[in-house]
Order: sequence, then C-alpha cells, then structure tokens
Amino acid sequence: MENVHTLAAFNMGIDTHQEPVVYMREDCHVCVAEGFNASSRVLVTNGSHMLIATLNVVERHVLEAGRVGLSKIAVQRLRASDGDEICIGHAPVLHSLSHVRKKVFGHALSAFEMREVIEDISAHRYSDMEIASFLSVCAGGRLDLDEIISLTQAMVACGKRLTWPGEARIFDKHCIGGLPGNRTTPLVVSIASAAGLTVPKTSSRAITSPAGTADTMEVLTTVDLPLDRIQAIVAETGACLAWGGAVNLSPADDLLIRIERALDLDGEGQLIASVLSKKIAAGSTHVIIDIPVGETAKVRTRQQADRLASLFTEVGQACDIFVRCVMTDGSKPIGRGIGPAEEAKDLLAVLKNEPGAPRDLRQRALHLTANLLDLADNTGLDAAMRKAVEILDSGQAWQQFQRILRAQGGIKALPQAAYQHRQLAVRSGVLMSIDNRRLSRLAKLAGAPLDKAAGLRLFVEVGDRISPDQPLFTLCSESTGERDYALEYYRQNQDIFVIQESV
Repeated sequence: MENVHTLAAFNMGIDTHQEPVVYMREDCHVCVAEGFNASSRVLVTNGSHMLIATLNVVERHVLEAGRVGLSKIAVQRLRASDGDEICIGHAPVLHSLSHVRKKVFGHALSAFEMREVIEDISAHRYSDMEIASFLSVCAGGRLDLDEIISLTQAMVACGKRLTWPGEARIFDKHCIGGLPGNRTTPLVVSIASAAGLTVPKTSSRAITSPAGTADTMEVLTTVDLPLDRIQAIVAETGACLAWGGAVNLSPADDLLIRIERALDLDGEGQLIASVLSKKIAAGSTHVIIDIPVGETAKVRTRQQADRLASLFTEVGQACDIFVRCVMTDGSKPIGRGIGPAEEAKDLLAVLKNEPGAPRDLRQRALHLTANLLDLADNTGLDAAMRKAVEILDSGQAWQQFQRILRAQGGIKALPQAAYQHRQLAVRSGVLMSIDNRRLSRLAKLAGAPLDKAAGLRLFVEVGDRISPDQPLFTLCSESTGERDYALEYYRQNQDIFVIQESV
C-alpha cells in the first residue's frame, strides 16, 4: 500500500458498539499528510489483522504525540495491545456504495449488486451510517420479489451453513414479531422435538421488541454456542435453542439487525430475508411462519398478512425451503410477562402445566406445533393437535425442554429485578384493548431486553372488568432512572389500556 503511516496503538477504552473508531490528534502528521478529517474512513492494519474504521479527531491533551487511539471493538478485531505499530492509510473505495445510491434513486438491484453490498457489510466495510442508508432505502416495500430473493441468497452465501446427516428433514418455526409476550418458540420446539422432529432452532435477539427468543432463553441457559456444539446437542436431543449470531449463520443479518434496532425499523424485504436466510443457513427444509395480525401488531390488516405470506412462500420456493404461513390473532399481548425473564416465567409455567399458566400462550403454542406436526406427517390439524396436547399434558415436553437445557450447559436461576413498581387502575369499567406497540415501548424503556430482568408483568386481560385501584401491571427495572423514565412515558400514554366506563 502507498502512503501508509504508522502510529503506536493506545486502547481508549471507549465502547462504540460494533463500529470500529480510531482517534488521532488534531495535529497528527498522518491527518496533515493524507488530508484526513473527522468522520474520514481509514484502513487500519496490525500485522495480519485489518479493518476499516471511522476517524474521530481529538484535542492534543487527549492523546500523546505518535499514538492512535482505538475503540474497544477496534482493539478486539485488530487484536492490538498498547504500543503495537499500527498502519494507517486511506480506506479502499467501496464500489458497492454505488449500488446503494442506485437504490436511493428508485432503481432495482441485480443479484450481483445485492451480493456485493452484503459481502461488504459482512466484511465490516460499511459504517453504521452507510448500513442505515441501505436499510432505509430498502424499507417500506421498496424491494421487489427478485431483490428479496437476491438479498436472502446473498445473506446465506456470506456465512456458514449447518449440515445434517443423510436426507434428514429439518423443521423450524418463526414468528415475525410485533406481539409482546408471544414466547411460543421454546414451547413449539420442546413439543415438536419430543414428537420426534429434528428442530435445531437458532434465534435472533430482539430487533424492535422487548425480548427475542435468544434473549429469553439466555436467562435460562447458555445460548452462545459454536457450530460443532449445536450439532452435538441436536444429535443428542433432537433440538436446540441457541443464538444464531454466535455461529456466523448469515452474519450480515446480525449487523443489519443492530442498526434496525437503533432505527426502530423492520422493513418487509429485510424481514423476509432475515428470517429465511437464517433458516436456510441452519439447514432447515420445512418452516412454519407465525404472522400475528392486529391493529397494533407489526402486521395490521389481513391484506398485509396475505401479501407477506405470499412473499415468504415465493422466496422460500426460490431458495428450496418449504414455508407454511399461519395467520394468528395479533390484537392483544400474549401471556402475562413481557421482557426476557418475565416471558421465561410464562413458558416454564406452561411446560410444567401449572394451574395459573397463561392459557393464551398455551393454546397458541399448541396451534403452531400442530401445524408443524401436520407439515411433517400430513395427518391433518385435528390429529396433530391431539398429539401436541398429549405430549404437553403428559409432561413429555417439560422433560424434553430440560434435556435441551442440560445439553446446552445447564439450567440457570431466573434473575429478579432490583426495582418493581405496581401500577393501579384509576377508573372502573371493562378493559376493551391494550396497545401492543406502546406496551412494548413501555417495557423497552424499563430496560428490556438488555436488562434481562426488566419488563412488565400484566395482571389483566382484554375483556376483564376493572375496578379502581386494581393492579394493571408491575414494572420491573434494574435502575431507578429507567423505572422513572418508563413511568413518565406511561403517565403520558395511559390509554395503552383502554378502559370503557360501565354504563
């Protein structure tokens, strides 16, 4: 490389999440010689390790002369120690950014162009701002069918793939989200694998919700598992409940999800590609997609749901994976817990057949499992439902869930929130509705899903008759700041719970 300069590494100890940042003095000879300014993209090399980073310029007293500061993720990826000789040069021009600009102006991307974009994102060549630009121009139905197929295939091609012996049929289930408390996946996996299906479930963390399956499972057991360990667990138990991001399956997806979470964005095409790329990379051959439909769910109308189901099915066919979409009620929250630990309590109650277990969570999980069993055996939904109920009621599903947890490293004790606030009703009447979106927002402001014990526990259901001073929910948080922040949001949005006065 031409015009490469060296500086001594210095760990700044600054957490910049997953975006590498380097820091240089305002009078640094490298900046002067190369014309670097704040936010310039630079190529940084330490021996055989290299990355593209964003430059921040600092005042002279912050860094000693001759040093380059590194953020924590930059130190990690460069495997750098203080004093290492770090080479700094201009970042290569990314041709794929021209494809993003092409999309900005409303033009469709070819399979080759989509592949170039995803390859560069997977290789950490894009800044967070550039990833955000790509996601934004793809959101809002701006990807056509061919682009979604190309995006899905590109995301699969950039990561590892799980393989399974012989001509095994591999089953999976996914919910598109948007419904607080809808933690059916661990239940479906436990029942279906107890019935003999192979279900190697690799899940994502939450994007726009207070918890994802991986977030909830992480409070119960180890989910950060290498590929060979996942394969051994599935060979032993027929299933697993792991975090997909730990095994480099569709790695671009995890980079995109991180930015989607910050943007609170979950575009249609990206959603489909995200879900199916993970399933294909995990070796799945048959998948059930749960699409909740409701006024305050992610999908609000049956027309939208039908369009999404059609796209899922067509993309699945193009990628040689069989997809069945199931429309479900998305008008209200599921279960009583919202947030990783609270949702874990609900799924354990259902598996143990406890008297107070949430009935809606149980019935929803059985319905989805019946679809998966029917997909496998073609015996009809009624027969499949009877089989699912028998496995759950007999305790076989609970035993199978424990087997999976033990194989993944053991069963953890559930965390307890440091602060709990019980919110009471202020009027009487019938609870007509609960706003899913704003309820999720309330749980997220309390700290979920990053704080595993944070979230909500509901005491009421739609249709209940409410009395003044009756508990509506308990808010769980790990700090007083998050508690107060969430409660202030609730005070400004008390119509999350619509209570109609009695006549």
